[in-house]
Amino acid sequence: MKRTLLEIVQSILNDMDSEAVNSISDTVEAQQIASVVEDTYYNIISAREIPEHKQLLQITPLSDSTKPTHFHYPTNTKEIEKLFYNIGTSGANWSEVRFVEPLDFLNRMDEQASGVVVVTDVAGGTPLYIRNDRMPSYYTSFDDYHIVMDSYDATVESTLQQSKTRAYGTVYPTFSQTDNFEPDLDDTMLPYLLAEAKSTCFSLFKSGSDPKIEQAARRLKSYTQNDMFRTKRENKRPHYGRN
Repeated sequence: MKRTLLEIVQSILNDMDSEAVNSISDTVEAQQIASVVEDTYYNIISAREIPEHKQLLQITPLSDSTKPTHFHYPTNTKEIEKLFYNIGTSGANWSEVRFVEPLDFLNRMDEQASGVVVVTDVAGGTPLYIRNDRMPSYYTSFDDYHIVMDSYDATVESTLQQSKTRAYGTVYPTFSQTDNFEPDLDDTMLPYLLAEAKSTCFSLFKSGSDPKIEQAARRLKSYTQNDMFRTKRENKRPHYGRN
């Protein structure tokens, strides 16, 4: 059921009773619709947890000996759920590096009395007290761009290594306004993208929305909320601070 961007644009043009095209570049209107599809695509994926956009990844080190435990999030990273570091000196021994809030991170560092080196924070330029006698066990981010881990073992490595990181998270996929580009959505979400894009195009270019298209968009929005995974999952319910 995958559709190329050209097929999506052609479908919208047909419903709008507009000029048919063989390529997005054939008319200004087709290019405008392709832009609407791209905007709609990012509106959908930024507000939802899309299973296809989850993957394993590695975080990127600063490779700076004066900031041995600093990394930054990879390009297009939306969220990291779990982060691990290989603490083994030979072979693999993956240990979870847990996230702590920035102020909690500072409090923990200030309590350290030995085995520390002073590292200057990237954004604030303030001192951070990083242990250099053990592998990392927790991390934080002060600016939502850089990752700072609490320690490294100077007897093993001078800085923490990208090859020893393993993260699981969500990334923003790229969108290409080319004829053969296929939006990275599964068969459940694609009709919703098409319906929302059609609704927007009618509103922008035809001075009004079509009731049936609006109805389809609302129905598909409700349906896709609970039917995005290929493997059946339990319904997620909010936790209101109770165990």
